[in-house]
Amino acid sequence: MTILLAIETSTDLASVALLHNHHITCRDLSGGQTHSYGLLPALQELLQEAGISLPQIDAIAFGCGPGAFTGVRTACGVVQGLAFGLQIPVLPVVSLLAMAEAAKLKEQSLDYVCCLDARMNEVYWAHYRVDGDGFLEIHPPSLSDLNVALDYAREMKSTLVLGHGLALTDEDQSLPHTSVMPHAQFTLQIAERNYQLGLAIDAAQAQPLYLRNKVAQTTAERALAREA
Repeated sequence: MTILLAIETSTDLASVALLHNHHITCRDLSGGQTHSYGLLPALQELLQEAGISLPQIDAIAFGCGPGAFTGVRTACGVVQGLAFGLQIPVLPVVSLLAMAEAAKLKEQSLDYVCCLDARMNEVYWAHYRVDGDGFLEIHPPSLSDLNVALDYAREMKSTLVLGHGLALTDEDQSLPHTSVMPHAQFTLQIAERNYQLGLAIDAAQAQPLYLRNKVAQTTAERALAREA
């Protein structure tokens, strides 16, 4: 029986999940500060309720991004620390793919273009196509203006999956769309499939997925953006 933990902190909606006895239990955390202070207590609570201990865990999954710099670094650091101590592998899961996994339950579609707010008037986005129980990556995670992703989704006749903070104009409302966020439950569902396929990696190989090196605009850049 496989026992897996998952951590998702790539956005403000942080969550943890446990797979035990073929059943998933979850905890949500709110507020950015809980990402660092609330993760371990939440994980301990899940384990205590299930009556299992950390040494029984087979692997740990985490949302590797793209997303908030602090969030993805926190998840990677916590997972590496636990995995090194327990001598178990890890399972990185792209946050945009977790969105596609969640959207599949809400919107029946074969193609999902998933978008997360990247701030600075940009989005992280990727295109996934249903393939059996999993997905094929058709367009890799990218960083661009939202309109680029919208035009792509329109051209590919895909369902648009929007994270919180993103909204469509009246003109774009005709696009098939839904709203979800990355969540540990769906990170864990993907991780379980990957674990069975032997895709777990050594903790030393775990890395956040960054698509930009810059997290904020300068005062001058913000002024120029307002003028534009």
